[in-house]
Amino acid sequence: MIRKASVMYVNKDSYAEYKKCHDDIWPEMIEELKVHGANNYSIFLEKETGKLFSYLEIESEEKWQQMAETAICKKWWKYMEPLMKTNPDNSPVSIKLEEVFYIK
Repeated sequence: MIRKASVMYVNKDSYAEYKKCHDDIWPEMIEELKVHGANNYSIFLEKETGKLFSYLEIESEEKWQQMAETAICKKWWKYMEPLMKTNPDNSPVSIKLEEVFYIK
């Protein structure tokens, strides 16, 4: 298992809509995430800045990277684009975080 964390950004006027989208996440998106090895996926919001902290566990980097190429992932990115800071391909701007401490 590989632990991954990153920071993304939601627009300050979109907090409620962002949460609603995730409360109603498409079943096919959940299924595809699991097919690509995602487990224990959480996203936390820092309301003062709009920063999102994302944490998940994956089976392999290669399998996880393939998720970005799926039709459902690209559809989700397009759906979420109005709510977030995004790249030209609609993927969320995401800053990878380096693990510096872990206790089990």
